[in-house]
Amino acid sequence: MKNRIVLYFSAAQSEQPIIYRLVKEYDLVVNILKANINPQKEGLMVMELTGEKDNYEAGISYLSSLGVSCEPLSETVMWDETLCIQCGACASFCPTEALFMDRESMEISFENSKCVVCGMCLDCCPTRAITLHFDVREAV
Repeated sequence: MKNRIVLYFSAAQSEQPIIYRLVKEYDLVVNILKANINPQKEGLMVMELTGEKDNYEAGISYLSSLGVSCEPLSETVMWDETLCIQCGACASFCPTEALFMDRESMEISFENSKCVVCGMCLDCCPTRAITLHFDVREAV
């Protein structure tokens, strides 16, 4: 089972080894995509969480038992084909080949399911045809 989720932490929760326990006790693979902790030590973390279904569900229950708010991540990277000039810069930086160039047509395509929201494509796009959209609320 593999899902992209958003965790919201309180100041007290950010002091605990929560991610360590997800890995050690629930045998889950954690890929942190984005993390932000404000000066009051409250924060959010966007991650991809992977593991066996039972372990995944137990890990989510563990988070809930701590009072960590957990929500699914919806939209991630947006690619605007109308702004794209097909230069291929994004494809050369994309580590998962979510953005890729078809060698026959020499056109860029985007496969959102492969995207891990690393952001490598953002700075290299000369027309800003690629933008990041995290559907998350701000940490309170």
